[in-house]
Amino acid sequence: MTHRYIKVGVTLLVLAIAFTGLMWRSLAEGTEFYKHVDEVMSSPSQWEGKKLQLHGFVVANSILVKPDTLEYKFKVQSNGKVIDASYKGIVPDTFKDRPGEEAEVVLKGELNNGGFHVAPNGVTAKCPSKYEAAKKVG
Repeated sequence: MTHRYIKVGVTLLVLAIAFTGLMWRSLAEGTEFYKHVDEVMSSPSQWEGKKLQLHGFVVANSILVKPDTLEYKFKVQSNGKVIDASYKGIVPDTFKDRPGEEAEVVLKGELNNGGFHVAPNGVTAKCPSKYEAAKKVG
């Protein structure tokens, strides 16, 4: 009778360890930090190689597109801190240089070698203020 309990106990222990390992691995791979450019650039080595969602504003006149490709290089800033970003792919229509206005973006990717490498489909441009509802004057 005790031999049976030992088998059941060992089986449950192995299943619990396997389940915990799978959960740990799944959560570790899927974890992304949501940070602003100034937070990341205050201590870049801390964020090197980690998956990030980086929030900031595209610096005016910084978007460069390699001719006949979908390769972009641009600068993103927040509170005076700036980072170089690179991306290959299609960007949203609202991602563009606007005179006197900086496009607000959230980039998904990793910080490597001092620059931010945006993942495929990792550019989300926030709607510019001209699309926001008009505020009522009271």
